[in-house]
Amino acid sequence: MGELFTGAGLVALLTLTSLEIVLGVDNIIFISILAGKLPAEQQKRARQTGLALALITRIALLLSLSWIIGLTEPLVAVFGFEVSGRDLILILGGLFLLGKSTYEIHERLEGESGHGSSRAAASFTSVIIQILLLDVVFSLDSVITAVGMVDEIIIMVTAVIIAVAVMLLAAGSISDFVNRHPTVKMLALSFLLLIGVNLLAEGFGQHIPKGYIYFAMAFSVFVEMLNLRIRSKSNPVELHTPYVDAPGH
Repeated sequence: MGELFTGAGLVALLTLTSLEIVLGVDNIIFISILAGKLPAEQQKRARQTGLALALITRIALLLSLSWIIGLTEPLVAVFGFEVSGRDLILILGGLFLLGKSTYEIHERLEGESGHGSSRAAASFTSVIIQILLLDVVFSLDSVITAVGMVDEIIIMVTAVIIAVAVMLLAAGSISDFVNRHPTVKMLALSFLLLIGVNLLAEGFGQHIPKGYIYFAMAFSVFVEMLNLRIRSKSNPVELHTPYVDAPGH
């Protein structure tokens, strides 16, 4: 614990915590969109469960540093390109994000709205499984970033715990805002497409500086905020939702 309360340790903790929160915004958006498919009374529990799984996954990976380091070692060579365990996870995670985001956009625009039914319990399980799969991808990226910035495990774990606590506090507000504004939801899904492409590029050894990605996302959010302010009195389009509470619920 001594390393944590030194000047350098506190600076490292603040820096890493801020970075973990930025990286965690992607996770919150994805969890919010998936939780929005559930009945209103289950959405908060799904968000909290998803973020709790994210915390457990991150800490478990941090405590398996030797395994994390081993993931960067080449497993096989394909046409002269060396593929590591990390590359495989990023490629599969990127493909999953691209496929899932495309499906969600189609479902919101072309699909049919659902009705309150007994399938809600199965949907909750399905949502949690999907959140867990993406938590592994997002957590791996987060943990590799932490390992590259800080040497002390106590600082890494503390930063992750603080970041997830902030995410838990902000998740409800972010989810409500995204669900209230259909265009923001579509923009968020397009961000997930962008992140999916970035993961694929990273998996194939093509590094795209994250600053470019975050600038593009921030600029899009800025333009959308202007749109929302200008068109605040107009009625937004109604997106299709997979689950609609039956009358009287």
